[in-house]
Amino acid sequence: MHHRRITVLGPAFAGVAAAVAVAASSAVASPSTVRLRGSSPAAAATAQRVGSVANGSRIDFQVDLQLGDPQGAATFAQAVSSPGNALYHHFLTPAQWEARFSPSISAVDSVSSFLKSSGFTVGQPSADRMEIPASGTAGQVEQAFGAPLGLYLVHGQTVRLAASDLSVPSNIAGVVSGVSGVSQTLAQPDSTTGATPAAGAPAATPSTHIPQPTGFRVATPCGAYYGQQIDTTLPAYGNGYPSTPPWAVCGYTPPQFRSAYGLSGSDNGSGVTVAIVDAYASPTLLSDAQRYASENDSSNPLSSSQFSELLPQSFTNTQTCDASGWYGEQTLDVEAVHSTAPGANILYAGAQNCITGLNDSIRAIVDGHLADVISNSWGDSGGDLLDSSSDRVATDNLLLMADGTGISVLFSSGDSGDEYTSIGVVTPDYPASSPYATAVGGTTLQIGSAGQRTGEFGWSTARSFLCDATWAALGGCTSDQEGTWGPIDLALDGGSGGGTSYVYSQPAYQAGVVPTSLAEANGSSSPMRVEPDVSMDADPATGMLVGETQTFPDGVYYDTYRIGGTSVASPLFAGVVARADQTAGTPLGFLNPALYSLYGASGALNDIGPAGQQDMSRADYVNSIDSTAGLFHTTRIIDYEGQEQFCGPTVGRSGPHTVCTTRNVALNTAAGYDNMTGLGSPGLGFVADLAATK
Repeated sequence: MHHRRITVLGPAFAGVAAAVAVAASSAVASPSTVRLRGSSPAAAATAQRVGSVANGSRIDFQVDLQLGDPQGAATFAQAVSSPGNALYHHFLTPAQWEARFSPSISAVDSVSSFLKSSGFTVGQPSADRMEIPASGTAGQVEQAFGAPLGLYLVHGQTVRLAASDLSVPSNIAGVVSGVSGVSQTLAQPDSTTGATPAAGAPAATPSTHIPQPTGFRVATPCGAYYGQQIDTTLPAYGNGYPSTPPWAVCGYTPPQFRSAYGLSGSDNGSGVTVAIVDAYASPTLLSDAQRYASENDSSNPLSSSQFSELLPQSFTNTQTCDASGWYGEQTLDVEAVHSTAPGANILYAGAQNCITGLNDSIRAIVDGHLADVISNSWGDSGGDLLDSSSDRVATDNLLLMADGTGISVLFSSGDSGDEYTSIGVVTPDYPASSPYATAVGGTTLQIGSAGQRTGEFGWSTARSFLCDATWAALGGCTSDQEGTWGPIDLALDGGSGGGTSYVYSQPAYQAGVVPTSLAEANGSSSPMRVEPDVSMDADPATGMLVGETQTFPDGVYYDTYRIGGTSVASPLFAGVVARADQTAGTPLGFLNPALYSLYGASGALNDIGPAGQQDMSRADYVNSIDSTAGLFHTTRIIDYEGQEQFCGPTVGRSGPHTVCTTRNVALNTAAGYDNMTGLGSPGLGFVADLAATK
C-alpha cells in the first residue's frame, strides 16, 4: 500500500516550532485565496472513498490560529524544561504566556469576521486565542474553504475527510495555521484485555443512551503474582520455550505496583493534581474507583474530596466514537493514578467526543492551569504519518503552552506496535510522537511473591492457539489437529507503540542518547524524533486488576477484571510524576529534557533488554464471562520481535482481492535507548533523581 510522505514540519527545540506552510495557490483556488499545505490528511490520498457528505449535514470545526511568536514559544519551552538553564522551572502563568506568544486580538477578529461573512455560526474564541469554534453545513464548508469533502474508510471506520487542502482568503492566511474538525480523526483508547472476541458477537445497537460496557472476566488459572501458577497441563509449546511456563497473572494490585517500582515513603503525590483526559464520562466512575481502592488498597482510600470532574454540557458522536468503550478507559486511568500516587488529587476531564473534544478538554486544563500533570491514554493510530499537519500544529501549540506554564503532559504510545499489522506501514501514533509531549510505552512486568520486580521486558506479544475441541468447533483448527499448537498469530496480540517520526526532527534532548540507526530509520538524511520516552507495565497478560460497573447477562453491576495496554502505563507514570512533583516542591513541567539527562544515572531507570525465549500460558472464556461456552488456550510469546503481517485490499486484473505481506517487527529492545521501551522504566531511585534535577 502506498502512503504519501508528509513534509517535515521543522525541528523541535532546535529551530522554529512546527507550523503549517502556506503558499500561493494554483488553479485549484482563486488568486485571492491561499492554500494551507498539509491541511488534507494523508489518509485521503490512500483510503477508499465510500460515499459523499450530505450538503446540508452539520459540521462543527475550529479554525486554529498561528502563535504570535512560535520561535519564541519553542525556545522558552526548551529553556524552562532543560536542567542547567538559568530559566529552568521559571514557568509563566497562563496569562503571561498568552501575552507573549498567543495570536493577537486583531488576528482573532479578522478570522471571526471571515467566518461570519461565510455564514457560519461562530462561538467564543478560546481563552488562549489559539482556536475559534464555528459550525455550519458541509456545503458552506466546501464553499468557504474551497475543498471537496468525502466519506472514506479508515481503520475500518467511515470518516469525513477533505479530499484536498483547504484554502483561506489571503488577508488571513498569515494568521491561520489550520482548520480542525473538517476532516475527522477518531482517537481511540489505548487499552486492551488481550482477549479474543467470540465469533458472531452482536454489534452495538444505536442508542441515545450510553450503556455500561459489556462485561469481561478473567479466566482461571491465573496467578496472584508472576509465576505463582505454573502450567503443567497444556502440551508444551516447544520451539525452545519452557515446557512448564507460568500462567498469566490475574491482575496486579496497587501495592504490587508501588512495591515493584520502589514507590515508598511519605511523598505520595499529596498536594499535586493529576488530570485525566478521555472522552465521555461513566456515571459510576468515582464509586467504582472508591470500591476498588477499598477492596484492593484499603490503607489508601480515594476520598470524594480528592476527585473532581470537568465535563461539557452534552456529549456528541456517541455511536461514532463508541462512547461506552471509553468507560473502561476512564475507570482504569483513575484507579491507576491512585495506585501509584494515592495522595494526589484527580481531575477527570471528559471530552464531548473523540474527534475534536479531547483537545478542547486539554485546552481547558491548560488555560486554567487546573492540574500539574495530564495523562492521555489515547491516540491516533499511525497519526504521525496520517493526520493532517494542521491538526498536529493545533495540538503542538497547545502542548507548547503546557510546557511553558509548567504542566507535564503524557500520552500513551499505542497498543499496536509499529502499526504495520493495522495500517500496512511502520509509523508511530500521534500525539505521542510530538516532541513537546512525553510518550509512555509499555513493558511486560514480572512481580514476585514479595512484590519485587523479578523481570521486565518490552511488551510485544505474539500468540499461538491450542487446538482443542472448543477451538476446532469455532473453526480455528480441525479435529485431527487437536492437542497441537497453531502457528504464531502474525497480527500480533498487541505491543507497545513507538518508532521514528516522519515529520519531527530530532529534539535536542534526544541527541547523543537515541542511536542514529533509529533516528534515521525512515531514510531521512537527518535525525528525527523517536518515541516512546519511558515505559511502564502494559502487557494485558501481566496487566492491572481494575474494578468497574459492567453489563452482564444477569444485570449491571460492579466486578473486577485484568486490563493492559499503554493506557495502563501512562496513568501509572502520571502518579510517579506526581510523587516527584511533591518531592521537588514544585511542578516539573515538560519532563523530557530532565528524563534524558538521567540516562545512565545509577538506579534512576531500569534498562529494558531482550527477554530471550519466554512465554506465558493464558486461558480466556469464549463468551468473555464464564466457562459455559468453553475456553480458548493460548501461549503468549514475550518480547516478540519476529515477523508480522499486513493484509489489505488491492485491485488486480481479476478485480479486488486481498494481498498479505510480511516483514520483521520494526520495534526492538536493546541495551540503552530502544524504540519499544524508550529510556526504560522508573528505577528505585527515579522519583528522587527526577525531583533533584537542576
